[in-house]
Amino acid sequence: MKRRSFFKRSSLAVLGGLVLPGFEAQAHVLDEANKNKRTKNIIFMVSDGMSVGTMVMSDLYLKRKYNRPSAWMGLYESGLGQRALMDMASASSVVTDSSAASSSWGGGVRVNNGSLNISPNGKENMPILQKFKKAGKKVGCITTVMINHATPAGFCTWSKSRNAMDEIAEKYAELDFDVMLGGGSKYFDPKTRKDKKDIFAVLKKKGYTVVHTRDEMLKAPTSKPLYGTFAEDALPYSIDREQDAKEKATVPTLAEMTTKAIDQLKNHPNGFVIQVEGGKVDWAAHGNDIGALLYDQVAFDDAIKVALDFAKKDGNTLVVITSDHGNANPGLIYGKQCNDNFDRLQKFTHSNDWFLQNIKVDDNPSAVREKIAAYFGGINVTDEQVKELLAYYSKAEKREDGLYNYKHLPYKLFSELQKPHTSVGWISMDHSSDYTELGMYGPGSEKLKPFMRNTDMHKFLLSVAEVEDKF
Repeated sequence: MKRRSFFKRSSLAVLGGLVLPGFEAQAHVLDEANKNKRTKNIIFMVSDGMSVGTMVMSDLYLKRKYNRPSAWMGLYESGLGQRALMDMASASSVVTDSSAASSSWGGGVRVNNGSLNISPNGKENMPILQKFKKAGKKVGCITTVMINHATPAGFCTWSKSRNAMDEIAEKYAELDFDVMLGGGSKYFDPKTRKDKKDIFAVLKKKGYTVVHTRDEMLKAPTSKPLYGTFAEDALPYSIDREQDAKEKATVPTLAEMTTKAIDQLKNHPNGFVIQVEGGKVDWAAHGNDIGALLYDQVAFDDAIKVALDFAKKDGNTLVVITSDHGNANPGLIYGKQCNDNFDRLQKFTHSNDWFLQNIKVDDNPSAVREKIAAYFGGINVTDEQVKELLAYYSKAEKREDGLYNYKHLPYKLFSELQKPHTSVGWISMDHSSDYTELGMYGPGSEKLKPFMRNTDMHKFLLSVAEVEDKF
């Protein structure tokens, strides 16, 4: 018994020596690196609906195509960042939606799915950007979906329903935030609002520069607060934008919006806090749309690089990189053709969504086959598969439903058709209960523990920024 006890104690000692001090040593290294620095600025980055498989595939894609890691994984590989997991459950479910997830960070309280910063008992919780604004910092949000969508809204305001988009846009005009960039112009434009209110006019009267194109955004003065909406709804998928000359000229990338937001705010003496969201990663996951998913995650990673480059130069900026929940849990499936199949994604030129929206019921099957091969890396499909695909455009009873599938397109069928040619599999078309990935760089990151509850993030951000929670 004594001998077994000795080995048991020895094993625990070895585990302690290899694991716990390893994490503590990393924290000590970062503590030394961040010594005499303060968390003046915070850039909080969210890849909405990013499962771990999405993160891994974007890193593999960049390594195989460009021989470099993603900015996110490069942060870990360099040993310059801290890494943790985060429990993102809502008050009503272990599987959260985006409004409850963002509210847990924004208001510091778990709320029911579908609501924004309103507790189950009806209490309104002040969102964190309002607290930072009251504390004297400049604040804002950047996203590839509607600026008044669930994730940015969770940092900005409260509402009983995330779907009250007109109401949320109207509340935004009262906040006096400093930079807001994304989509969703129809919620601010009197021509498309149900009540015909002109929210853009309200913003202009308050002194905002209001822009609607990439060029207007780039030329906007840094001396005035900035509002930019670059699409009626969400911005186009990155993979489709690259193939459309007009969209490339008029719609900024997430990295460009992040660069502009930092330029707008970086000279403020009290610092700034911004949330940056890769919102369409989630939409692509809901559609099992691998081209859209991969290229939007890479676009999000480009924005991470912008944030990290600024933070490294500035020295007083904390960059937080995370996701609000998993979605569809995609990943590569083992097989002899896995490498070649995955590399085929380098030749994809369009999202499934774009392609399926451009199919007509009377399209020639041979022409459809040729388009699939041309747009999706040489994928060859059979006549029977094309006929099944076209059947969705003539038989209403076969149409698919699903979140963000407004036109009832055959997302699932097309992703299953692609699977043998990409080696990418999916477990569903909806959110999952993943503990989300959480990375940090900069002053304050040394205080991160290996596991965090989502609501603790609210207190963590206020604490490292030395902002008293008195509001």
